Amino acid sequence: MAFQVIPAIDIQGGKAVRLRQGKAEDSTVFADSPLEVARRFAGAGATRLHVVDLDGAFLGKPVNFDIIKRIVAAVDVPVQVGGGVRNFDIASRYLGAGASRIILGTTVVRNPEEVLRITKAYPGKVAAAMDAKEGRVAIRGWVEVTGVVAVDLARQIEEGGVSCFIYTDIARDGMMVGPNFRSIGEFAKGLSTPVLASGGVSTLADVELLRTMENGGVCGVIIGRAMYDGSIDLSEALRLERE
Repeated sequence: MAFQVIPAIDIQGGKAVRLRQGKAEDSTVFADSPLEVARRFAGAGATRLHVVDLDGAFLGKPVNFDIIKRIVAAVDVPVQVGGGVRNFDIASRYLGAGASRIILGTTVVRNPEEVLRITKAYPGKVAAAMDAKEGRVAIRGWVEVTGVVAVDLARQIEEGGVSCFIYTDIARDGMMVGPNFRSIGEFAKGLSTPVLASGGVSTLADVELLRTMENGGVCGVIIGRAMYDGSIDLSEALRLERE
C-alpha cells in the first residue's frame, strides 16, 4: 500500500468542523458546506478522503448520512467513512451508498463478533479506529476511555480481516503540537496490517517524518486542523505522497 496523505472532513451540525482532543464543546467551524470542502480537496489531487460524522459518533448512529452520501457521489476519489458505524446494517448503508471503506471504533471493543461479520461480508472495506489516550482505547466518540491497550486489541482483531488500522493519539488531536511519533511507531511495529497515523500533524515536516516510517508499517497520514488553518498546504503535502 503506497503512502497516502488523506484530508479529513469532520461533520457536526451539518458543517465542517475541527475539535480539540475530540471534545464536542471545543469545536471550530471551518466551512458551512462539507460538500464544497470535499470537492476542493478532491480537486487539489487528494487520492482519498476521510469523512467522520461527529454527531453520529457521539449519538451512536448516523446523523449526517445524507450529507456524506452526497459527498461520496460528488467526488471521484475513494471516501472512507466513520462516526456512529456501530453495526452491520449501518456499515451496509454506507458501503451501499458508495463509501470505499467504513471505519469501526466502538464496535471493535464492544462487539468484536459484529466486526467479524462485517469484514467477512465486505473484505477489504473495513478499517479499525484505534483512538488512544495514554495507550488505552477510547470509545463512544472518545467520551469513554477503556482499560484496553490499543496494540493488544489490534493484535486480537487483525486476523479478522480489517484492511487497515487508524491510530489516533487523542491528546494530540487538533492541538497542533505534532504527532506522537514514538507511540505510532510502537503501535505499527507490533502489527502486520498497515496503519494510518492521525492526530497532531501540524507541519509538512511531520508528514515527511511519518513517510519515513513507511517500512515500519505506517501507510499514510490523516490531516485535519493544520490544513484548514493554513499550517499545511494540501498541494504541498500531496506532492510528498507522489515523490
